[in-house]
Amino acid sequence: MHLIKRIIPSKTFCDVPYVEDLASLDSDVAIIGASHGTPYTPGKPSHSANAPEYVRSALSWYSANHEQFDFDAMTEILGGASVVDCGDVPGDLNDGEKNRDRITEVVSAVLSNGSIPILLGGDDSVPIPFFHAYAGSDPLMIVQVDAHIDWRHEVHGITHGFSSTMRRASEMEHIKQMLQIGARGPGSARRQEISDAKSWGSSIITARDIAKNGMQPAINNIPNGAKVILSIDVDGLDPSLVPGVILPAPGGVSYQQMLDLIEGVSERAQIVGATFVEFVPENDIQGLGARAIARLATVLIAAIAKQTKR
Repeated sequence: MHLIKRIIPSKTFCDVPYVEDLASLDSDVAIIGASHGTPYTPGKPSHSANAPEYVRSALSWYSANHEQFDFDAMTEILGGASVVDCGDVPGDLNDGEKNRDRITEVVSAVLSNGSIPILLGGDDSVPIPFFHAYAGSDPLMIVQVDAHIDWRHEVHGITHGFSSTMRRASEMEHIKQMLQIGARGPGSARRQEISDAKSWGSSIITARDIAKNGMQPAINNIPNGAKVILSIDVDGLDPSLVPGVILPAPGGVSYQQMLDLIEGVSERAQIVGATFVEFVPENDIQGLGARAIARLATVLIAAIAKQTKR
């Protein structure tokens, strides 16, 4: 299998093995880094370009030791899942289309070998080609956590930037359902985008809804047996949990609510992929955000391990 050469990370996620040849991939989960998607300003690096490196390096030895018991997942760290790191998809600061093609190519290769991809971004344009890689699959549901709904058709003439992620997803034939959790404050959405999202069929659960009612009413929107991609824009989380974002806003989803969501999705549905995007390590405080993202990723992997054993 001829694939674009990927960048070997200086440290793999939780010290799992690095896999160069995706044709030989044989694991439950595959970690992929993608620092660059579709830029609004050609030649300018993504504000989240360094995020994959920082998230991979965030956990100390006892948080990455697979023998340690994890009370957040109620099993050993990673839950016994076989996990590999596939390195980073190289990016071109001037060519969003090339970046999208490369991400789709690598994710497609992971999927073709039966592994579940978890992508570390990069900004929120990176999930668009990630979703595209599932073309031809069974019908999928996206469960998004984000402070913004990302339904703009275009911004400054760019249609695949980080404000258009869910609108582009809605145009994909295999994406049939969408649950958007955590919207709060002002963002790029106008009334028309909210109307478009709801008209398409997206269920929007705001951060205020979650604060009032907890996560369970949102989880109840997920059909039993659905195949789900979790799309986590970390600015949807409370900024005390992940301070390193480009637009921090008061409120947001808490760590414990995220644990409830991961558990709830895995019990009702089948998680077939996940993305973590929009982390800005340069804005982080004492590594808090990087550790929170890495911890959520390990809990998610443990949840995937449980579903593979059913």
